[in-house]
Amino acid sequence: MIATIFLNFLSTFLGLIGLLLSVWVYYFFRDPERISINDENYLTSPADGEVLMVHEVDGPKELGLEGKKFTKISIFMNVFDCHVNRTPCAGKISEILYKPGKFLNASLDKASEDNERNYYKIINNHGEEIIVVQIAGLIARRIVCETSKDQVLEQGERIGMIRFGSRADIYFENYTPLVKVGQKTIAGETLLAKK
Repeated sequence: MIATIFLNFLSTFLGLIGLLLSVWVYYFFRDPERISINDENYLTSPADGEVLMVHEVDGPKELGLEGKKFTKISIFMNVFDCHVNRTPCAGKISEILYKPGKFLNASLDKASEDNERNYYKIINNHGEEIIVVQIAGLIARRIVCETSKDQVLEQGERIGMIRFGSRADIYFENYTPLVKVGQKTIAGETLLAKK
């Protein structure tokens, strides 16, 4: 904001650009309160954004889950979406794994394996593994983890954020997806899947 004031002294036009950029950054880093359903029979969206894919895949090999079948839903967050990520279910974080990588366009399928990412393995109250993966994108260069291993969370609680355009993947078993490709989601509120 101080830079905006300084730019305004140099030029009204530069001051206006600085003001618009300041407003956009404030908007981007917003962290609205969300009201989650708090129902073990549903998974809520871990991210605001647009559903890119819904399909059956092997679990993430980084967590030793290759060969185990999961439903995977990928949600792309553009630069106008809120980038705070939330837990899709109540449970305990049994593992957090950071993997450095590239910064390709997060909407590409290969971003799940090539890009910088952070894995959260959550054991829900039924003893099932729910995996959330934060994936950095072309513009996003920083994943922020706000949780720790063995932390117990309620459905919809914050787990972290990704700065600028990025993606969140969720892997689960024993639930039926409720969303379709192209659908918009709201973290902590949109019902993603049902038991």
